[in-house]
Amino acid sequence: MDLDSIRLLATAGTIGLGAIVPALSIGWIGAKAVEAIGRNPEAASKIQTMALLAIVFAEAIAIYALVIALIVKFVA
Repeated sequence: MDLDSIRLLATAGTIGLGAIVPALSIGWIGAKAVEAIGRNPEAASKIQTMALLAIVFAEAIAIYALVIALIVKFVA
């Protein structure tokens, strides 16, 4: 294997894991938020705000993984 092949495999692995893990996290956060709102509808606005903030942080991890993958592909 030459260096370009290794670089492409590392890029694919980085972006693959960087997309799967946040996607699972966002799904779990959403499911728990819906469950919490179902148990206590009066607190829906507070739960929705907290869930949205948690989803944004989980999505930021995917963006960081994309940045790392681009660095590996073009710089390393």
